[in-house]
Amino acid sequence: MLTFFANTLVLAGAVILIGALATVKRLINQLPQGSSRKSWYTMTALIIMFVIGYVFYIAAFWSKHTNALDLIVPVIFFFGACFVWISATLSMNTASDIMRISLLEHESCTDSLTGLFNRRFMDQRLLEEVAAAHRYDRPLAVLLLDLDHFKRINDKYGHPTGDQVLIAASALIATQLRSSDVLARYGGEEFIVIAPNTPLDSAKELAERLRKCIESNNFGVYPGQATMPDVRLTVSIGVACFSDWIDSAEQLLKVADRNLYQAKDNGRNQIVDDERVIPAN
Repeated sequence: MLTFFANTLVLAGAVILIGALATVKRLINQLPQGSSRKSWYTMTALIIMFVIGYVFYIAAFWSKHTNALDLIVPVIFFFGACFVWISATLSMNTASDIMRISLLEHESCTDSLTGLFNRRFMDQRLLEEVAAAHRYDRPLAVLLLDLDHFKRINDKYGHPTGDQVLIAASALIATQLRSSDVLARYGGEEFIVIAPNTPLDSAKELAERLRKCIESNNFGVYPGQATMPDVRLTVSIGVACFSDWIDSAEQLLKVADRNLYQAKDNGRNQIVDDERVIPAN
């Protein structure tokens, strides 16, 4: 009876370890390439060695458990296997939870159409950059961009095409920015660029580079789709820079917004950067 019980414990432990292997495999498939994945490959090899050891133990001690003390090793084997399985399962669940939380965080700060940061993220990031500009006495620029007459694209080609144009325009703008710059969709066909460590002259150069880039691009060509006639766009840009009289996130946005609509009122496809326009209280 003791022999049967001991062999059952060891066999059950081996089965549990095989189940842990399956869990570890699913975990490895979720992990990116790197040191963590390599560590779990090592764990896989160790579990396989444990399974082999369990099998050899059964073969070597098949009928040699004659008293209660002989059950110590089989019990340790069984609960050791349970520990490995629980550890693998908890790791799998933790990895799944982290991925789910990461996805939720990504969705909460990302525009679903363009993949850019959204207005919520931009508001928080601008507050942080303004605080840094105050603390370290460094320049900060904000650019508001509005695609001119974008409604005509939707009216002429339909909203699906309009969405593709927005995606292409956002990707094109991103290619002109530094890694430290923050690009977000401000709303509709408007975009915002937060440019840390950027004085007014550099902000004007960036705005002009963006304006020319949009103006010279053909937005009527999309991979995998039929080519439409040329779809050309222009952009109006309002620029505001951190200064003694523009020293808050709210004021930066007000001045940039006012300059943007001045650019549109002046005929569009241009830049207005009158940083001395003081926003009304």
